[in-house]
Amino acid sequence: MDIYEQIVELRRQGRRGAVATITTARGSIPSFQTAKMLVRDDGSIVGTIGGGCVEAEVWQAAREVMEEEKPRTLTFNLNNNPKYDTGLVCGGTLEVFIEPVLPPALLYVFGAGHVAYNLYKVARIAAFEITVIDDRESYANRERFPDAREIHADDFEKVVSELHVPESGYVVIVTRGHRDDMRILRWAVNLNLRYLGMIGSRRKTVAIYKELIQEGVPAERFAQVHAPVGLEIGAVTPEEIAVAIVAEMIAVRRHAVPGVPSKAFAYEQRNSAEHAQDSVETTGND
Repeated sequence: MDIYEQIVELRRQGRRGAVATITTARGSIPSFQTAKMLVRDDGSIVGTIGGGCVEAEVWQAAREVMEEEKPRTLTFNLNNNPKYDTGLVCGGTLEVFIEPVLPPALLYVFGAGHVAYNLYKVARIAAFEITVIDDRESYANRERFPDAREIHADDFEKVVSELHVPESGYVVIVTRGHRDDMRILRWAVNLNLRYLGMIGSRRKTVAIYKELIQEGVPAERFAQVHAPVGLEIGAVTPEEIAVAIVAEMIAVRRHAVPGVPSKAFAYEQRNSAEHAQDSVETTGND
């Protein structure tokens, strides 16, 4: 199998991996400079950098690289460490550069009103590939979202029954009403997603959580939901709210998680003032 074709296929499937390349080789080694090995997120490999203990260490490091999403260089001295003895006449040193293979940042926006439109514009600048879903063809169309990856103008429940969102996907729920938001969250909260956010006030969020819990959704599933969605920067206008949402998604994408706590079920126990998104809920997300 061609390793480059496999990298393309991996990204097309929304999966992760890591590519290991021998960048420097001195002396006799059980492979050659520029040799490559792809490690997929399920642990399977394509290609080889020579086998043996070196490859085993590189495989383990590749798993860590794809989790951390940061490249790494490993140096091996085959002369001085007996554990690298492959039974062949080998010696010398080699360096292996391991780089992550990351899927495209796929954002699924449920809703096509004012907040969704501005979210689309800001997220595109931040290199997200965007799918827009709304039940109104007058809103969800190519004129309004010309560069969207996909546009679905149909009943929400019909669309989600046919939609495949990878684990690396981002979902933001900004429909025009409480009921539709809850319908989408009922589906999305059972997925394993990179990011899940829902617009609205804390009061609305807790009300939706309670109703879904009564339906049998485990309360712990809401720990992954960013709601009210977006960083707390005092955003009021649709444009500002879009910036706050994209900033939060970038923080998750870049692993700045400690600075972006999940704003979820804990809000039921808080007595702090309502966020500016209350006004968005009152007037509707459009």
